Amino acid sequence: MVQSYFVLGTDTNVGKTYVASALVQHFVKSGLKVVGMKPIASGCELNSKNELINEDVTALISASNVTASLDLINPYRFVPAIAPHIAAEQAGISMNLDVIKRAYQQLKTLVDVVIVEGAGGLLVPLNPTETLADLAVQLNIPIILVVGMRLGCINHTLLTIEAIEARGLTLAGWVANEIDPNMSMFDGNLSSLQQRIAAPCLSVVSWQGKAKFTLPS
Repeated sequence: MVQSYFVLGTDTNVGKTYVASALVQHFVKSGLKVVGMKPIASGCELNSKNELINEDVTALISASNVTASLDLINPYRFVPAIAPHIAAEQAGISMNLDVIKRAYQQLKTLVDVVIVEGAGGLLVPLNPTETLADLAVQLNIPIILVVGMRLGCINHTLLTIEAIEARGLTLAGWVANEIDPNMSMFDGNLSSLQQRIAAPCLSVVSWQGKAKFTLPS
């Protein structure tokens, strides 16, 4: 049975790639075959193979111990570092959730664990009618929510969890990632979240610290 997790964030720039890569490494250390997947990436550049790739995807590939086609790991790639649906519109592309789902299912045949990293927050648009939440429903795998610990994070987190639960999705756990080293009342905010979230806190990551997970491998 292949394990899969969908790593989502309360916002952009909250450390999804860092946490997703650390999760990949967590399972690799257990002797499992693991691959990281980022279905949609903006801010890509051409590499030496003349392929569009961004640093998030590179980090996931580096953490993985299974080699797979870039088209499976990252089906949709865009040059501008902007909202992905706008980048897609500029490129004349309509992102199709079935394309992503097929790539995910092919990756599953290669490994024991797939770690899928989202783009931005849960309701980021992907095309005129669908959002990242619709992709989460299509994949229907447990979610790990990365909480960017900064002022306003409680509201962002609880709203995101409400949206996850409203869609019948499973929140496997959450990660408190200290993205603001000067955040006032970090412990108080963390405690407030722990009191209000039924799912377990899988890791508390200090500023530029390492992620260690209370998650079975």
